[in-house]
Amino acid sequence: MRQLLLLRHAKSSWDDPKLPDHARPLNARGKRAASGMARAMRELGLSPDVVLVSSARRTLQTLEALAPLPDSPIIMPMDDLYLAPWTRLLELVRRVPETVRSVLLIGHNPGLHDLALALPGPGGLASAPALRLADAYPTCGLAEYSVALPWPQLETGGGRLVRFLPPADLPEMAG
Repeated sequence: MRQLLLLRHAKSSWDDPKLPDHARPLNARGKRAASGMARAMRELGLSPDVVLVSSARRTLQTLEALAPLPDSPIIMPMDDLYLAPWTRLLELVRRVPETVRSVLLIGHNPGLHDLALALPGPGGLASAPALRLADAYPTCGLAEYSVALPWPQLETGGGRLVRFLPPADLPEMAG
């Protein structure tokens, strides 16, 4: 069984309106959420072998906040992930070698949310976590999927949602 982790970048800053979207950094709330998500991932034993990450500053800073990741995964920053539609995200996941057990994809909405909803297929969206995910995919939200097929064969309906962890559920974000 394979594992696919989808993580939306943490909350970014809009303080500098002249800054191009690709260059926007995380804000203080985003840094706090990313740090909390790093703790949660460690506690859950989530340890990716490969990390596909958008080349945008906010996604790279989200990844930095997760460090150190156990077992030193292969990190692959990709321009193609920046604001990509879900079909492109799926295409890139399908390129992962079959021998890889766990993949973490750090990207952007709406593509990430669309992929998260396509993976379980219509019949897989009835659980409480799936309904919560269907409602919204907040910044720094993490969805974990179990995938039975080899990566090149992954398609809609090919993933089972194991958990959805929005940052609002993290102790760091309480209050």
